[in-house]
Amino acid sequence: MKILMILPEFEEGGVERHVLWLSTEFSALGHRVMIATAGGRLEEKLPKEVRVIHLPVHRKNPVTALYSALRIAWTAWRGKIDLIHAHSRVPAWIAWWASRISGIPWVVTAHDRYRRNAAIHPFGRANGAVCVSEAVRMHLDGALPQNSTVIRNGIPDLDERWRPGKKEPVYRFLFVGRLTRRKGLHVALHALSSLSGKPWMLDILGDGPQRQELESMVKSLGLEGQVRFHGFRDEVGRWMAASDCLLFPSLDEGMPLTLMQAIRVGIPVAASGIEPVKELVGDRETLVPAGDIPAWTNGLAEIFREEKTPPRFDPALVPTAKQMAERTLVFLKNVCAD
Repeated sequence: MKILMILPEFEEGGVERHVLWLSTEFSALGHRVMIATAGGRLEEKLPKEVRVIHLPVHRKNPVTALYSALRIAWTAWRGKIDLIHAHSRVPAWIAWWASRISGIPWVVTAHDRYRRNAAIHPFGRANGAVCVSEAVRMHLDGALPQNSTVIRNGIPDLDERWRPGKKEPVYRFLFVGRLTRRKGLHVALHALSSLSGKPWMLDILGDGPQRQELESMVKSLGLEGQVRFHGFRDEVGRWMAASDCLLFPSLDEGMPLTLMQAIRVGIPVAASGIEPVKELVGDRETLVPAGDIPAWTNGLAEIFREEKTPPRFDPALVPTAKQMAERTLVFLKNVCAD
């Protein structure tokens, strides 16, 4: 197949990683991939045979969106593209218009439980839709085309593995994710500020618009010597393997890639009991209510005092990137055949 994918930017993030891994596996399976994006640092990780075209597909502007749609329609028609695949909301508008102009079918992947408003209007006009979790599909029920499916995110094979029995003088917590309020790091920081006894550290991998606010919060809570901000890091698996517990305090998600990576590495996880997490690991009493600072304070204190062991989930719960790509290809081929 020849597939043209559209995503807003190619910086660090769940959607970007999804497209990177999907493109890599599609190429490995012998399919040709083209990506339309505003660009970003993850482009350098794409296979050399993946062609990237830079367009302002990240702007919420009808003029630039129409311009991008015309360019993509021409490129897809001239390149004999079989299918246009949009990731996120603005690309869905562009893909819809490009499909109308070129006559090439298009699909959308819904990566999140988006607000039910006019921004997702094109979803229902797609020839098909992929949802990354059943929670996303149920939330968007009625806004999706009849030809819809659920395909969980897949994770590439990881060499790193967490090993139990490590005894270090400092207990090492880890947070990985974009620094936005939705990720719930502020909840975890308040909970950690109550820990006492043996020494602990929190390493934060990620960046985002809330970083300055979170750094100020660390100072106000008196945690400067125990919390370290490292920015984005590629070697997430290595950090997970070297830590004692991953903190996953998200307030909402579509299907959390960070949690899935942690499960594959095997590190114990303190996770929020949001619906996509329950869908992945089951409705377990070890999950902590999202946004509930007292519950997180109690939960982390029990882990820290070794009164409770944070759960290690079964790696078999998480598909590989290859499995994700194979399931996606089956769906895309069926869309093209209709």
